[in-house]
Amino acid sequence: MMKPLSLDDARHLLAAQGWLELGDAASAGDELKEITREERTHPAVLQICYAIYAKRDEWDTAAKVAEELASLLPDIPGTWINFAYATRRRTGGGIPEAKKILLVAEAKFPDDFVIPFNLACYCSQLHEFEQAEKWLKKAAAIDEKTVHEMAADDSDLEPLWKSRGSKTI
Repeated sequence: MMKPLSLDDARHLLAAQGWLELGDAASAGDELKEITREERTHPAVLQICYAIYAKRDEWDTAAKVAEELASLLPDIPGTWINFAYATRRRTGGGIPEAKKILLVAEAKFPDDFVIPFNLACYCSQLHEFEQAEKWLKKAAAIDEKTVHEMAADDSDLEPLWKSRGSKTI
């Protein structure tokens, strides 16, 4: 159970979230600086930190924050998805490293369609087409409509579509 933030820190966190929703990562970051030092490692604060770093394309720092969140909140699929996403983009990272993270997450969250969908994307980019198809079918079995919509627009799947000659799951 997480300790709640103080009222003042919660207000700064909400303001940071509001600035992010408006697309202003700089002002969101300024709000987070107003949160007391001891509360800056609170998972709710770290989630906004991750979003700010991701918005700024600061993937090295985003990956560190995402890894900490996956450690603090291991039962939330989104923390693992963000960790893999940032790891793919960080210096020295890449798709193979991100794929390893999601393989761990997939075992923990077999009913989450986003994880196998992203694994399909990673396998497609790695030209592991048989595995990409397997993961895409698994994702579609969990949420067919959403996966079909996502697959139609995701450029990471282009190598798979080209290898098959069609965009069908």
